[in-house]
Amino acid sequence: MADDKKQIPLRVSASLYAELARWAEDEFRSVNGQIEYLLTESVKKRKNGNLKKTDDN
Repeated sequence: MADDKKQIPLRVSASLYAELARWAEDEFRSVNGQIEYLLTESVKKRKNGNLKKTDDN
C-alpha cells in the first residue's frame, strides 16, 4: 500500500518541541504532520542537490 507509514520513536528537547508546535499551529498541521512535512521537504531538496555540503558532511 502506498500509504503505509513507519512509526519511529523520536526524542526532542522540550524547547524544540515547543517551537515545532508553534510552527505547526501556524501552518494548521499537527506536530507529527509538521515533522513529516519538514523531513519530506528536506529529502526533496537533497535529491535535487539544493543542500550545500559542509565540512561535516
